[in-house]
Amino acid sequence: MSGPDAMSGPDATRAPLIVLIGPMGVGKSTVGELLAERLGTGFRDSDADIVSAQAMSVSDIFVNEGEPRFRELEREAVRLAVAEHPGVLSLGGGAILDADTRELLTGLPVVYLSMEVGEAIKRVGLNTARPLLAVNPRQQWKLLMEARRHHYTDVARVVVATDDRTPEEVAEAVLDALELKHLPDEDPGNPGKENLV
Repeated sequence: MSGPDAMSGPDATRAPLIVLIGPMGVGKSTVGELLAERLGTGFRDSDADIVSAQAMSVSDIFVNEGEPRFRELEREAVRLAVAEHPGVLSLGGGAILDADTRELLTGLPVVYLSMEVGEAIKRVGLNTARPLLAVNPRQQWKLLMEARRHHYTDVARVVVATDDRTPEEVAEAVLDALELKHLPDEDPGNPGKENLV
Protein backbone atom coordinates (compact mmCIF):
# COMPACT_ATOMS: atom_id res chain seq x y z
CA MET A 1 0.00 0.00 0.00
CA SER A 2 1.67 3.22 -1.12
CA GLY A 3 1.02 6.61 -2.62
CA PRO A 4 -2.56 7.72 -3.26
CA ASP A 5 -3.81 4.15 -2.93
CA ALA A 6 -2.94 4.28 0.78
CA MET A 7 -5.50 7.04 1.28
CA SER A 8 -9.02 5.75 1.72
CA GLY A 9 -11.94 8.11 1.89
CA PRO A 10 -11.09 11.80 1.72
CA ASP A 11 -9.37 13.60 -1.12
CA ALA A 12 -5.68 13.82 -0.16
CA THR A 13 -5.51 17.46 -1.29
CA ARG A 14 -8.30 18.45 1.14
CA ALA A 15 -7.60 16.00 3.98
CA PRO A 16 -6.62 17.41 7.39
CA LEU A 17 -2.94 18.04 7.97
CA ILE A 18 -3.28 16.60 11.50
CA VAL A 19 -6.18 14.83 13.25
CA LEU A 20 -6.07 14.76 17.06
CA ILE A 21 -7.84 12.02 19.01
CA GLY A 22 -7.83 11.08 22.69
CA PRO A 23 -9.85 11.18 25.89
CA MET A 24 -11.69 14.14 27.39
CA GLY A 25 -9.33 16.55 29.13
CA VAL A 26 -6.19 15.47 27.27
CA GLY A 27 -5.87 18.91 25.64
CA LYS A 28 -6.86 18.24 22.03
CA SER A 29 -8.35 21.72 21.51
CA THR A 30 -5.50 23.58 23.22
CA VAL A 31 -2.81 21.59 21.43
CA GLY A 32 -4.74 21.77 18.15
CA GLU A 33 -4.87 25.56 18.27
CA LEU A 34 -1.13 25.71 18.98
CA LEU A 35 -0.40 23.36 16.07
CA ALA A 36 -2.59 25.35 13.69
CA GLU A 37 -0.80 28.54 14.69
CA ARG A 38 2.64 26.96 14.23
CA LEU A 39 1.69 25.53 10.83
CA GLY A 40 -0.12 28.64 9.60
CA THR A 41 -3.38 26.79 9.05
CA GLY A 42 -6.89 26.63 10.50
CA PHE A 43 -8.17 24.71 13.52
CA ARG A 44 -11.49 22.87 13.69
CA ASP A 45 -13.14 20.94 16.52
CA SER A 46 -15.87 18.40 15.67
CA ASP A 47 -17.61 18.91 19.03
CA ALA A 48 -17.73 22.67 18.44
CA ASP A 49 -19.26 21.99 15.01
CA ILE A 50 -22.02 19.93 16.66
CA VAL A 51 -22.70 22.58 19.30
CA SER A 52 -22.90 25.27 16.62
CA ALA A 53 -25.18 23.26 14.34
CA GLN A 54 -27.54 22.13 17.12
CA ALA A 55 -27.47 25.37 19.16
CA MET A 56 -27.05 23.37 22.37
CA SER A 57 -24.18 21.98 24.41
CA VAL A 58 -22.93 18.43 24.08
CA SER A 59 -24.24 17.62 27.58
CA ASP A 60 -27.68 19.03 26.67
CA ILE A 61 -27.78 16.85 23.54
CA PHE A 62 -26.94 13.81 25.68
CA VAL A 63 -29.68 14.68 28.21
CA ASN A 64 -32.38 15.84 25.77
CA GLU A 65 -31.81 13.50 22.82
CA GLY A 66 -29.68 10.67 24.18
CA GLU A 67 -26.24 9.31 23.39
CA PRO A 68 -27.28 7.43 20.20
CA ARG A 69 -28.51 10.72 18.67
CA PHE A 70 -25.31 12.49 19.72
CA ARG A 71 -23.23 9.73 18.10
CA GLU A 72 -25.19 10.17 14.84
CA LEU A 73 -24.51 13.90 14.90
CA GLU A 74 -20.87 13.24 15.74
CA ARG A 75 -20.41 10.78 12.87
CA GLU A 76 -21.75 13.34 10.39
CA ALA A 77 -19.73 16.21 11.90
CA VAL A 78 -16.51 14.20 11.61
CA ARG A 79 -17.33 13.14 8.03
CA LEU A 80 -17.89 16.77 6.99
CA ALA A 81 -14.81 18.06 8.81
CA VAL A 82 -12.53 15.44 7.25
CA ALA A 83 -13.93 16.24 3.79
CA GLU A 84 -13.77 20.02 4.15
CA HIS A 85 -10.93 20.97 6.50
CA PRO A 86 -7.29 20.83 5.34
CA GLY A 87 -5.87 22.16 8.64
CA VAL A 88 -5.71 20.73 12.17
CA LEU A 89 -8.79 18.80 13.29
CA SER A 90 -9.70 17.73 16.82
CA LEU A 91 -12.27 14.97 17.40
CA GLY A 92 -14.41 14.34 20.46
CA GLY A 93 -13.18 11.62 22.81
CA GLY A 94 -15.82 9.10 21.75
CA ALA A 95 -15.73 9.73 18.00
CA ILE A 96 -13.54 6.68 17.41
CA LEU A 97 -16.26 4.39 18.81
CA ASP A 98 -17.96 4.56 15.40
CA ALA A 99 -16.65 2.00 12.88
CA ASP A 100 -17.38 4.29 9.90
CA THR A 101 -15.37 7.07 11.54
CA ARG A 102 -12.45 4.73 12.18
CA GLU A 103 -12.53 3.68 8.52
CA LEU A 104 -12.67 7.32 7.44
CA LEU A 105 -9.50 8.05 9.44
CA THR A 106 -7.52 5.27 7.71
CA GLY A 107 -4.44 6.71 6.04
CA LEU A 108 -4.75 10.14 7.66
CA PRO A 109 -2.09 11.69 9.96
CA VAL A 110 -3.95 10.78 13.16
CA VAL A 111 -2.26 11.56 16.48
CA TYR A 112 -3.48 9.92 19.68
CA LEU A 113 -2.83 12.23 22.63
CA SER A 114 -2.63 9.88 25.60
CA MET A 115 -2.65 10.36 29.35
CA GLU A 116 -2.65 8.08 32.35
CA VAL A 117 -5.27 8.13 35.10
CA GLY A 118 -3.12 10.27 37.42
CA GLU A 119 -2.92 13.01 34.79
CA ALA A 120 -6.67 12.70 34.12
CA ILE A 121 -7.33 13.25 37.81
CA LYS A 122 -5.31 16.47 37.72
CA ARG A 123 -6.91 17.76 34.53
CA VAL A 124 -10.51 16.59 34.69
CA GLY A 125 -10.96 16.76 38.44
CA LEU A 126 -11.74 13.12 39.15
CA ASN A 127 -10.33 13.65 42.62
CA THR A 128 -13.03 16.23 43.48
CA ALA A 129 -15.34 15.00 46.24
CA ARG A 130 -18.65 13.94 44.69
CA PRO A 131 -20.72 12.33 47.45
CA LEU A 132 -23.60 11.47 45.12
CA LEU A 133 -21.41 9.19 43.00
CA ALA A 134 -21.97 5.60 44.05
CA VAL A 135 -18.91 4.38 42.16
CA ASN A 136 -15.28 5.42 42.08
CA PRO A 137 -14.76 8.07 39.34
CA ARG A 138 -11.14 6.94 39.00
CA GLN A 139 -12.31 3.40 38.27
CA GLN A 140 -14.94 4.67 35.81
CA TRP A 141 -12.24 6.57 33.90
CA LYS A 142 -10.05 3.46 33.78
CA LEU A 143 -12.93 1.34 32.47
CA LEU A 144 -13.74 3.95 29.82
CA MET A 145 -10.12 3.99 28.66
CA GLU A 146 -9.95 0.19 28.61
CA ALA A 147 -12.91 0.22 26.22
CA ARG A 148 -11.48 2.94 23.97
CA ARG A 149 -7.68 2.68 24.07
CA HIS A 150 -7.44 -0.03 21.39
CA HIS A 151 -9.54 2.10 19.03
CA TYR A 152 -7.28 5.10 19.63
CA THR A 153 -4.12 3.09 18.98
CA ASP A 154 -5.60 1.27 15.97
CA VAL A 155 -6.37 4.47 14.03
CA ALA A 156 -3.39 6.54 15.18
CA ARG A 157 -0.25 6.97 13.11
CA VAL A 158 1.59 8.11 16.24
CA VAL A 159 0.93 8.26 19.99
CA VAL A 160 2.09 11.29 21.97
CA ALA A 161 1.98 11.10 25.77
CA THR A 162 0.80 14.31 27.43
CA ASP A 163 1.57 13.40 31.04
CA ASP A 164 3.61 16.09 32.84
CA ARG A 165 3.98 18.10 29.62
CA THR A 166 2.79 21.60 28.83
CA PRO A 167 0.55 22.07 25.77
CA GLU A 168 3.54 23.67 24.02
CA GLU A 169 5.69 20.61 24.73
CA VAL A 170 2.94 18.31 23.45
CA ALA A 171 2.58 20.39 20.27
CA GLU A 172 6.35 20.15 19.69
CA ALA A 173 6.22 16.39 20.18
CA VAL A 174 3.39 16.09 17.64
CA LEU A 175 5.31 18.15 15.08
CA ASP A 176 8.42 16.04 15.66
CA ALA A 177 6.48 12.77 15.35
CA LEU A 178 4.90 13.84 12.05
CA GLU A 179 8.11 15.46 10.79
CA LEU A 180 6.38 18.82 10.45
CA LYS A 181 8.55 20.65 12.97
CA HIS A 182 10.29 23.04 10.59
CA LEU A 183 7.70 23.26 7.86
CA PRO A 184 6.60 26.91 8.17
CA ASP A 185 10.02 28.42 8.92
CA GLU A 186 12.42 26.43 6.79
CA ASP A 187 10.38 25.25 3.82
CA PRO A 188 7.45 27.61 3.20
CA GLY A 189 6.98 26.39 -0.37
CA ASN A 190 6.14 22.87 0.82
CA PRO A 191 2.46 22.43 1.73
CA GLY A 192 3.42 19.53 3.97
CA LYS A 193 1.63 16.62 2.32
CA GLU A 194 4.93 15.23 1.01
CA ASN A 195 6.17 14.95 4.59
CA LEU A 196 3.30 12.67 5.56
CA VAL A 197 3.98 9.10 4.49
